[in-house]
Amino acid sequence: MALDIRDREAAATIARLEARLAEQAMALAHSAKIFERASALARIGVWECSLPDETLTWTGGVYDLFDIPRGTPIDRAQTLKSYSEESRLILDALRSQAIAERSGFQFDAEIITATGRRRWMRLTATVECEGDVPVRIFGMKQDITDEKILGDRMRYLAEFDVMTGLPNRSVFQTRLAAFDAGGGGTLLLVDLDGFKQINDTFGHALGDDCLKDASARLRTVCAEADLVARIGGDEFAVVLSASVDARACETLAETIVAALKWPVERGGRRLVLGASVGIARADACSASELFTRADTALYAAKAAGRNTFRTFVAPAQPAASGGSWQSDRDGLRRGTGPQTFHRIEPAPRLGSE
Repeated sequence: MALDIRDREAAATIARLEARLAEQAMALAHSAKIFERASALARIGVWECSLPDETLTWTGGVYDLFDIPRGTPIDRAQTLKSYSEESRLILDALRSQAIAERSGFQFDAEIITATGRRRWMRLTATVECEGDVPVRIFGMKQDITDEKILGDRMRYLAEFDVMTGLPNRSVFQTRLAAFDAGGGGTLLLVDLDGFKQINDTFGHALGDDCLKDASARLRTVCAEADLVARIGGDEFAVVLSASVDARACETLAETIVAALKWPVERGGRRLVLGASVGIARADACSASELFTRADTALYAAKAAGRNTFRTFVAPAQPAASGGSWQSDRDGLRRGTGPQTFHRIEPAPRLGSE
């Protein structure tokens, strides 16, 4: 009788334990299911690499990230071929350092998946040790392709003019400020002649086409420039390095005037533009003064009849009779050939056309 009671009690205890184990198993399965769904939504997978045999273990999310069927045997050497060369070099360096220091790392890597798709992933890693011996490295890999594309897009919008594809005024201002640190160089300001009339007469669509065309021509003829930027409605800036001498700068200005005076053919219309160019060299002046000098030279070019250029010569390098000079080499426009000089007083710009 006593034995039967004990048997029943033991059986009840076992049943309770089995029920509890079943509940725990269900909870664990539910947690795994939630984790798997959350990982899928976040596009995250967990990975582990055993050391030193380099055996890899992936969860489904990592397989999906690499476009490899889940459960496929994976080899680390083969997997590394999915990384871009730059990302692979960074990964090798960070991984070696983390193992040596018993630490971890995180970085964003570019991969080409098994199906040929380009993706970006954020890789985190931690080295686990037994005693002081590294035995495994593990972490997470997350698909951040959309985040990367959005970030690149935001940076592009912050730094480039959407219409023309040229760097914008913000980038130009940063480059201009660098002149305060010295080093020399030359600034050319380019203003389109006749653009306002085209824009007012034929509408913004054709005006935009003219801006795109002019930008493409500038980019072509100024291919060796440090920077070609759109800094206003119809105004552009070209920055040349200190290695470009004064003669070469004026030759480039001449080329710009010639390139931009060719008509733009659109919708059966022949739209004629032109360009005035102001040149100033960074000779012992601040960035703001450099811009003012180039702007003064640009105003002088427009005052001289447009479709030409002027170079601001600082008082420190006066012409024979002294003072501040602008040089005019518009042989392409007037066919005069030799270089001529006209003394004019610097004046603020009255606007542009």
